[in-house]
Amino acid sequence: MFTRHAIKQLSAYCNGELSAEQSQRVREHLLACARCRKQHDEIKLGVQLAEQLPMVSAPAEMWSEIERLLEQRSRKPMLQPRAPNPFSTFNLYRVAVYAAVLVVAVALAIAVRLYSSYRPTPSGPSWDVASLSGTIRVGGQRISNKGRLAVGETLETDSTSQAKISVGAIGEVLLDSNSRIRLLQARVTEHRLALDRGRLRAKISAPPKLFFVDTPSAQAIDLGCAYTLEVDDLGRSFLHVTAGWVELVRDNRQSYVPMGAMCQTRPGIGPGTPYFEDASSSFVRALEAFDFESGGEKAFQEVLNEARARDTFTLWHLLSRVEGDQRSRVLDKMIELVGLPRHVTRDGVMHLDQKMLATWKDELDSVWF
Repeated sequence: MFTRHAIKQLSAYCNGELSAEQSQRVREHLLACARCRKQHDEIKLGVQLAEQLPMVSAPAEMWSEIERLLEQRSRKPMLQPRAPNPFSTFNLYRVAVYAAVLVVAVALAIAVRLYSSYRPTPSGPSWDVASLSGTIRVGGQRISNKGRLAVGETLETDSTSQAKISVGAIGEVLLDSNSRIRLLQARVTEHRLALDRGRLRAKISAPPKLFFVDTPSAQAIDLGCAYTLEVDDLGRSFLHVTAGWVELVRDNRQSYVPMGAMCQTRPGIGPGTPYFEDASSSFVRALEAFDFESGGEKAFQEVLNEARARDTFTLWHLLSRVEGDQRSRVLDKMIELVGLPRHVTRDGVMHLDQKMLATWKDELDSVWF
């Protein structure tokens, strides 16, 4: 086992470049280290995307032009002439150019792949949809097998039907019975749905902030993950993240919800404070009362009393949602449970120093996820 982390070995591990013994050591470490698992998942996603890219060759005239420009530059007088050497400035520039061209080629290949997943309809871009059971309605039309959901159209399921939506080339959404969604945007840079009611299960493999779901009380921003999102008849939403992270946003209020955590939202208020699914029922109830029901001091004190070390992530969110004495008490509880990280001071946290808050959040990430 690694005594600290295996981050430096993860790229070679994902590409199959380690020996059998080294690979086994990395596998064992990943089972115990959430921080390295998170890094591994991100690297693995990049490897999978790269494997799907077509080979792209640059036109011959491009290289001729690049070499001509570089040769002109290499003729400029130097302040201190040096003896020729095989690793000259020209060669370094050439390596840089090759790298830049490769990046452009990869970006173009990904763009082509994403664009190819959107087949236009008379009303614009659209996504594939399929009925998993029963009959669904797309744009008012009944569909019992497969169809397309265009931007601006609505997909509805009844009590006997379920549907699957292909989110471009980055993932899929399963829509449960008695649900309604709308496709708001289908672009390479933005994939956006609105969940009006019901429940969806999303599984996305893409860079952060490409997939969005609007609800009546908040916006769910995917950070590369899998989650369940439900909206009830009152417009309240309930988020449960099963992989990765989701950010919930409404106006200036935001909540970061990690794997194994949940968060509720309310119309007119926005996101509540996230909590882990294994938190005590009294902790969750007190948090709901404080967030949404004007629970006041009684609910606030119950949250502090019931908090475990793992619940410091919930308390971290509360730091910026309370003031004065309450903020001081939240901070005292966090210090009691996990202590202050290096380079984080009590005074800085009390003044909501963003750098210090981010440092503490990263520290919590490395411990609990």
